[in-house]
Amino acid sequence: MRSCSPCAACKLLRRRCAEDCIFAPYFPSQDPHRFAIVHKVFGASNISKALQAKKPFDLFEIILQELPVDQRGDAASSMVYEANARVRDPVYGCVGAISYLQNQVSQLQMELTVAQTELLRIKMQQDLPSPPYLAPTNNFNNIDSQPEYLNFPSSTN
Repeated sequence: MRSCSPCAACKLLRRRCAEDCIFAPYFPSQDPHRFAIVHKVFGASNISKALQAKKPFDLFEIILQELPVDQRGDAASSMVYEANARVRDPVYGCVGAISYLQNQVSQLQMELTVAQTELLRIKMQQDLPSPPYLAPTNNFNNIDSQPEYLNFPSSTN
């Protein structure tokens, strides 16, 4: 049983909070911002018409009523997350955040692939046997050992 304090939803909507209020477990009075942001972004614009028609107050009340009880907490959290994302990015909401993160993941995967390729190249260079060391031969002192094209005819003929 909850305290006699109205939940954040009923407080914001200025309605009497019933004992079986569908919002109370997910929008407690201690955290009024949680419902306020959801209502600001997604709330019904004409609460009085909904009251007169004896329909649920807004879309979230309908959604919460349609869901199994064990999924309602996740749905409320999702609504709060999306509402906060919509305040930060009114056009894309959480889709914008997801897109940004997916691009970041793609960029990091590409950088990882480049780094792995570089590591593989270095490893392969280290694994290759080094070519045998050939000492340079300096036979320029002996003219006869030079190729023919270096042996110029003497001008003493």
